[in-house]
Amino acid sequence: MKVVILAGGFGTRIGEESQFIPKPMIEIGGKPILWHIMKNYSYWGHNEFIICAGYKQHLIKDYFAKYVFRNSDVTFDFSGEGSMTIHKNFSEAWKVTVVNTGYETLTAGRVKKIQPYVAGENFMLTYGDGVCTVDVNDLIKFHETHGKICTITAIQPEGRFGALSLDGDRVLAFREKSKADVPFINGGFMVMRPEIFDYIEGDFMLEREPFDKILKDDEMRAYKYSGFWKCMDTLRDKREFEALWQTKNPPWKLW
Repeated sequence: MKVVILAGGFGTRIGEESQFIPKPMIEIGGKPILWHIMKNYSYWGHNEFIICAGYKQHLIKDYFAKYVFRNSDVTFDFSGEGSMTIHKNFSEAWKVTVVNTGYETLTAGRVKKIQPYVAGENFMLTYGDGVCTVDVNDLIKFHETHGKICTITAIQPEGRFGALSLDGDRVLAFREKSKADVPFINGGFMVMRPEIFDYIEGDFMLEREPFDKILKDDEMRAYKYSGFWKCMDTLRDKREFEALWQTKNPPWKLW
């Protein structure tokens, strides 16, 4: 099944990092977070990707245009007219389509623009700034059992702040926030039927008008997942990602 990745936004909350490159190209351990997302999908056997690019989209194209070269043993022979020979290609067996979905296009508009590339098939959809260890094949099976248009992966992110127990203005207790205190959110890692395109009529945020219509028609189900999930929304998140990568056993590294 094809994997569609939203990678066209500005990433304004991560500040100076996204000033020069798209947020999905910000590196963790020397590799863009986009690469980490793709590696996890590839682990489950899904190797065809459609990248919804926009802001500084040429940098994403440049990255994949040089991908084989960067991941190969190469001989440069300048003794004659000059030649280059690739001996070993260590690249993944990926097929990557990078689509320029517009500079300021919103998420629903970006999804609509890749409709020709999914050819009437079911497809997976996620955001270009988050990793997850969800078994995407089990997610697909869940999607196929209920027959609805859309499946989202519902996760409960770790709370960053302690929780207070209050009685009026009296503080009864201060404790670490548990997942039970945190509401479920859409963690991405979605599966869509092609009918999703019928719900996109204009340039909107996918999570607003189109999803509101889908909910009204009872065409969405949630796959609850309690394993590792993390997104890179701020510089603090990037530093946390880097710290986890330096442990040599980052929790999202399935490959």
